[in-house]
Amino acid sequence: MDITSPIAEKLDDLDKKFRAINQKTETHLEGLLWSKPITYWDYINTDALLNLQIQRTTLPDEMVFIMYHQINELLFKMILWEVEQLCHNAQPSTAFFTEKLMRISRYFDMLTTSFTIMGDGMEVEQYMKFRNTLTPASGFQSAQYRLIEFASTDLINLIDYRYRETIDRNTPYEHALEHLYWQAAGKDYKTGQKTYLLQEFERKYKGEFLRYMEEYNTINIWQKFLELPEESRENPELIKAMRHYDYTVNVTWVMGHYNTAIKYIESQSGPQEATGGSEWKKYMHPKYQRRIFFPELWSAEELRNWGENV
Repeated sequence: MDITSPIAEKLDDLDKKFRAINQKTETHLEGLLWSKPITYWDYINTDALLNLQIQRTTLPDEMVFIMYHQINELLFKMILWEVEQLCHNAQPSTAFFTEKLMRISRYFDMLTTSFTIMGDGMEVEQYMKFRNTLTPASGFQSAQYRLIEFASTDLINLIDYRYRETIDRNTPYEHALEHLYWQAAGKDYKTGQKTYLLQEFERKYKGEFLRYMEEYNTINIWQKFLELPEESRENPELIKAMRHYDYTVNVTWVMGHYNTAIKYIESQSGPQEATGGSEWKKYMHPKYQRRIFFPELWSAEELRNWGENV
């Protein structure tokens, strides 16, 4: 068969590609002869994905709970994928910066609106039964969410407000880690005693957290924003995107989670602890810890009313 011009050009391009990495073009072409066409289920790994849902009980709504949280973790991975591209870009343009922020915000918007799936999609009676098999596990133990926080803002904005005056950019990372806002969910600051929930979380992820804190200390989203030219920092669309991301993550999404927890944890059976034993209200509600990634972009009144009337 005659090789047409377009095919010849592609073969030439392939030859250049493989020679550039010291590979034999004929070997790769031979491999193509025996490779099978890709299918949707092979590419997405559908069979593996659909076999990751393993219930601990016989209650049907536990499956909703498992799948919903797995979807959350996939979305967190998508967010980190975009964050890493932005933060590791040496000189992002205003358009690139804005686009990445809006992608990230759309993922969080999706997370926020999806709470009705869990909030209205499980019977309270079933949840109150299978939740006891989850103890002491907790959604608090989502490591990817902590990585998103570390990559978004300066560490001082993640420190428990009671200790911010004692911590600065020269504070050792391990000391800062001990005073992050979420430590309050599993630590008695008077005695230093940590719950099993927090102990296991740190045993699994402490090393990764410390590495991430150091890596993003100077390249987090806020620091990348400060590196932009003054004209870019004053760009209305970029400022809008920064504020939208901040509010979506630290108020809208948090309150969606909080209101869902209220429905189940404080059901008709009365107030209860979270599965991990955390003081979940003070840990979750934005008006307590006042988690704000970019405080410089909000007015004094907005900061004063943060998390109120939501």
